[in-house]
Amino acid sequence: MALARRVKPLLAVSILVFGGVVLFSVCCRLQARPEGPAQAARGAGRRGRSRHATEGALAEREAVLQRLDHLEEVVYTQLNGLAKPIGLVEGPGGLGQGGMAATLRDNSQETEGKFEEYGYNAQLSDRISLDRTIPDYRPQKCRQMTYSAHLPQISVVFIFVNEALSVILRSVHSVVNRTPSRLLKEVILVDDNSDNVELKLNLDQYVSKRYPGLVKIVRNSRREGLIRARLQGWKVATAPVVGFFDAHVEFSTGWAEPALSRIREDRRRIVLPAIDNIKYDTFEVQQYASAAHGYNWGLWCMYIIPPQDWLDRGDEAAPIRTPAMIGCSFVVDREYFGDIGLLDPGMEVYGGENIELGMRVWQCGGSMEVLPCSRVAHIERTKKPYNNDIDYYAKRNALRAAEVWMDGFKSHVYMAWNIPMSNPGVDFGDVSERLALRQRLKCHSFKWYLDNVYPEMRTYNDTLTYGEVRNSKASGYCLDQGAEDDDRAILYPCHGMSSQLVRYSAEGVLQLGPLGSTAFLPDSKCLVDDGRGRTPALRKCEDVARPAQRLWDFTQGGPIVSRGTGRCLEVEMSKDANFGLRLVVQRCSGQKWTIRNWIKPGRH
Repeated sequence: MALARRVKPLLAVSILVFGGVVLFSVCCRLQARPEGPAQAARGAGRRGRSRHATEGALAEREAVLQRLDHLEEVVYTQLNGLAKPIGLVEGPGGLGQGGMAATLRDNSQETEGKFEEYGYNAQLSDRISLDRTIPDYRPQKCRQMTYSAHLPQISVVFIFVNEALSVILRSVHSVVNRTPSRLLKEVILVDDNSDNVELKLNLDQYVSKRYPGLVKIVRNSRREGLIRARLQGWKVATAPVVGFFDAHVEFSTGWAEPALSRIREDRRRIVLPAIDNIKYDTFEVQQYASAAHGYNWGLWCMYIIPPQDWLDRGDEAAPIRTPAMIGCSFVVDREYFGDIGLLDPGMEVYGGENIELGMRVWQCGGSMEVLPCSRVAHIERTKKPYNNDIDYYAKRNALRAAEVWMDGFKSHVYMAWNIPMSNPGVDFGDVSERLALRQRLKCHSFKWYLDNVYPEMRTYNDTLTYGEVRNSKASGYCLDQGAEDDDRAILYPCHGMSSQLVRYSAEGVLQLGPLGSTAFLPDSKCLVDDGRGRTPALRKCEDVARPAQRLWDFTQGGPIVSRGTGRCLEVEMSKDANFGLRLVVQRCSGQKWTIRNWIKPGRH
């Protein structure tokens, strides 16, 4: 197989070398020579013979040029024979080479249409070579490392649905070009029931001719979603290690060896190549700073600062401990992945599965790390290919993960989504099999995970109640944090999103706005009555001068009373205020407030 993959490049090189030799020979033979004095004195008969010789040389030159034109066509066909009929480009050079930004002069309506369809500049992608190079952003130390000659082989799995053909094929070319042939067992393309016609016959014919025996295509008969599509790829994979990737990536030089080496050392490691960015509009490849992958209490993933011990070590090439993964790429021992329960097949589409896997791996005796020496560039699309209501599936999957792995901390997930713990309005399915898996694997508690893996998470275990807060005088309006830079609470039509999340603690603190889930994010602000005016303020809790100013007594169906001033939070009618309603602190007049969700018994 390795020999077969080298035949075409070697043939192309041979043709180019032969063409160069022929061209050099022609130039030497046809080079004009200046006439000397003796030649100028020769007779007219000699000129006649010379004229015939010149005509012969011109004819020979024309014949050679025709052969060179034919040779050029042979070379082009060799490099682009499969790509050209489907409107794509192979080989070195051209737009976007070296990961540079590229543009098209003709921003046509078709370009805009494809951009809208794919979430990136597909028209430009079609003009960029499938074999383009990208920058090597590895730390310098990585380039000097050597690896065992006995690394395991890898099956690379790409998942796609209605992706641009050029982007899929560039992902394939990239992994084949930059993975040693002895290590790459196979490439598996899982088509999650795409609608695009060009992803059927064109794709089949191209990969069967370009990479016979190396690239396999698996087609789902119905749309399964990213999570279950990856499981299909795992079932087909035959190498001892499997890498899962989105089908809109490009691989850096030397990406495979460090990942395979780390897994060979410990099969319970899940390795995440460091992610760089491919700009969706120009396809420029940009370096991302070294980061771990974390998440907030809504289980939305995000980049976070690496752990302090990694920073203190001062080794940019060292693996970075990470609590979870962003999700677009990971490499895992195939058998170990099966042992720990794969991805949760009860989750829908995608969202949350990457966080759940991180929790499960760590809690059940494995580990997860980002590897700066292994790098993959990824397009962050402006549009996702699955259902537009991805928030619903992310919420559903988050609740499913919370119920299985997060013990008493699951309340934080419900709180972050601002939904009740009982009857949340989301059917997250039967989790009994996943709970049995946790029992069988004898996994740690979620508190152990927070203490040892993700200590940067803020916890809110002192919460008595949370959710929308409504006043009896303003039906349909809820307490809201207002503009983030305004530091004033307002009343706004109830919508249930995080700006209307109110949290009341056992201490008596009322906080408004999204949970500040980690130490990397600002926490939600405290409602404050400083006694100086009639308008309640929102302040950072730690910045409040006197603690009593941020403490309130709250009775369900009763008043909200400041412990510092004895005044009540109330609503007054005002023509100057938004919606004609203004929040004030004043002498209590008997207004009543209700909050939606109670976690623990309190003043209610």
